[in-house]
Amino acid sequence: MPAELTSSVRVAKPADNLRDAVERTVEATLGSAEKSRSAAQGALDDLVDSVDEFRRGAEERLARGRRSMAEALEGRRPVTHDDLKEIQAELRAIGRRLDRIEERLPKRRSASSSKRTSSSSKRSSKS
Repeated sequence: MPAELTSSVRVAKPADNLRDAVERTVEATLGSAEKSRSAAQGALDDLVDSVDEFRRGAEERLARGRRSMAEALEGRRPVTHDDLKEIQAELRAIGRRLDRIEERLPKRRSASSSKRTSSSSKRSSKS
């Protein structure tokens, strides 16, 4: 072989080797980056799922807390003027019903019947 060809073959061979090495490195790096990207995406998906689950649980606990608080406060709220008027109207209606029931009962001759009659007349006079 001529000297010129021999020297170009020797130069070409290390260049090819270098090119091959660079290509392998780039491919390995890209493959590694893809694996890293997939792993990172999987971890992120897991994190998002965990946060969603935590949020749903927190919302459910808040809703339960609100309901129990409302139930506890409902029984302890102060009586309003409208509440009192409603109770008074119910008591008057009960008094009228009692008066009608007592009118249907046979009359008693004892002293206790006169007390009842006077108390029922008091109820009916207030209505």
